[in-house]
Amino acid sequence: MTKIITIITLFICSLISAQNVNLTVSVSGVKNNTGVVKVGLYNSDETFLKTTYKSMVSEIKNNQATVTFIGIPAGEYAISTYHDENKNGKLDKNAMGIPSEDYAASNNAKGFMGPPAYKDAKFVVNKDSKIEIAL
Repeated sequence: MTKIITIITLFICSLISAQNVNLTVSVSGVKNNTGVVKVGLYNSDETFLKTTYKSMVSEIKNNQATVTFIGIPAGEYAISTYHDENKNGKLDKNAMGIPSEDYAASNNAKGFMGPPAYKDAKFVVNKDSKIEIAL
């Protein structure tokens, strides 16, 4: 009986780990190599642009940056990214609240008189994937 339970447990663990994927995000069009690029990964409409599921920072080389989210569960996600040119850890905005640092979202989602919507930026990842975003 112990052998059967062990085999079933190992089988379930292998199924669970098989559902984890890697997502590489390449950001191009960075205007200079100053500062860093911050990439936020979101897994729901409720948290989009509020609380990241995971986030990463990348140095900029040749006006490009790349990050890889390793071992995330397969599923639906959206990405927002920005060029933190002064490395202060936030997307700077002018007096009117308009971002003064370059930013973008997955699927080239754009907002009208505001930020992009999750429904426009979302995509599905079910295997190791690469996404390219231009600032």
